[in-house]
Amino acid sequence: MKAKMTVNKAFTISEIDPRMYGSFLEHMGRAVYSGIYEPTHATADKNGFREDVKALVKELKTPIIRYPGGNFLSGYNWEDGIGPVESRPKRLDLAWKTVETNEVGLHEFMNWAKEVGSEVNMAINLGTRGIDAARNIVEYCNHPSGTYWSDLRRKHGAEAPFKIKTWCLGNEMDGNWQIGSKTAEEYGRLAAEAAKVMKWVDPEIELVVCGSSGLGMPTFASWEATVLEHTYEHVDYLSLHSYYGNPKNDLQNYLAMSVGMDRFIKSVVAICDYIKAKKRSDKVLNLSFDEWNIWYHSHAKDSKNEPWQQSPPILEDIYNFEDALLLGCLLITLLKNSDRVKIACLAQLVNVIAPIMTEKNGAAWKQATFYPFMQTAHHGHGTVLRHNLEVPDYDCDEYKAVPYVESVAIHNPQKNEVVIFVVNRSKDESIDFSAELQGFEIKNVLEFSEISGHDIKQTNTKDACPIAPKAAQQASVNGNILSATLSALSWNVIRVEL
Repeated sequence: MKAKMTVNKAFTISEIDPRMYGSFLEHMGRAVYSGIYEPTHATADKNGFREDVKALVKELKTPIIRYPGGNFLSGYNWEDGIGPVESRPKRLDLAWKTVETNEVGLHEFMNWAKEVGSEVNMAINLGTRGIDAARNIVEYCNHPSGTYWSDLRRKHGAEAPFKIKTWCLGNEMDGNWQIGSKTAEEYGRLAAEAAKVMKWVDPEIELVVCGSSGLGMPTFASWEATVLEHTYEHVDYLSLHSYYGNPKNDLQNYLAMSVGMDRFIKSVVAICDYIKAKKRSDKVLNLSFDEWNIWYHSHAKDSKNEPWQQSPPILEDIYNFEDALLLGCLLITLLKNSDRVKIACLAQLVNVIAPIMTEKNGAAWKQATFYPFMQTAHHGHGTVLRHNLEVPDYDCDEYKAVPYVESVAIHNPQKNEVVIFVVNRSKDESIDFSAELQGFEIKNVLEFSEISGHDIKQTNTKDACPIAPKAAQQASVNGNILSATLSALSWNVIRVEL
């Protein structure tokens, strides 16, 4: 089988916002407690945070982390997480039927995020709280001094403001599982008023308003349109959430799910542009895909959890090789939509449907999905190039004419290179892949790595991580044409120096 990519230096999609490689940490399961924070662990720092986990997060180069939820957010009082730890209340978390100790709160998380090199995408509670709490937390975090909330922050040890740039206006507010769920009219009005006062406190912040909770929601499209009628002038991004799984054990259908992601993104873009046209606005509203991942392995186990435990194991999917391939396809799809998707948050970062797993008082290790995410975060910077792809396709249950290759090309002028991420979806055949890079002069191949050759159900464990990049066969260059062989069922990274 053959595949030919053609790109031209002059034809681009967009520069990539570094926040495309963001993640998410919610107070649920073992994401925080015995995930990033475990004071009794052998590697714990003076503040109780695991150094082994910090090292893995730094390896991912995660630029922004959404916090503290998620469903947890809609019942959370941010004031519970400030002040002396010994004075903080324990609360019932109704979202996940657990007990929240509030040992880790706003200051602890901000300090941890700074240590791992991440900004924080702070989410505010618009389920049980509202406008007053929204303006107060912005004042607490971002106002320099001289007011009640800013001086209280200083009293709690943070002399300088946190300067949090990005804020989410609630979470999945159309979901009947959400504490304080609302109609589109109710949420749109509340979000607009919260947005106004938050920006009055700090005009420099950016705001993400909630889209519907997923493409399958009966509210989808009408929710977005109604909410944006109220909020378009006040917000900067509209959120999307989507999770993917393979419960039917149909590999070819599973690997085609990035086609569905692409259609979802383009549908939401169309809604945003409809409201833009209706309002006769010059403003282009961009997207924050602030929850996306693979999630289905843990469903059966989670249904047996006893309620009201402290940090029980929840949503601890153990990822396999086929999951790594789909994750690569999803990453490529986000990059191909970088003209409108500016923020994306892999949900989540540690233990809870995450690329990093930990054992309580034990090891931390990289899941099968760790490496595709890490490689794109390291090398996926610069400008996405438009490309034409000639390749055979196939039909499956949900999608027709699915190309056997999912690919994207990125020009990084700072590093003087072109990077190609490419997945071969074929389970049987290798693919002779060529890329004609018009307008570029290729000097040599810097890297050609692949993840391939595994049983589709193979996983990484604390003892061994076989699903990792390895050197692929040598790629060749002839003028401005790059040629390489893509192994059957493979994730590939090809970097050429210009």
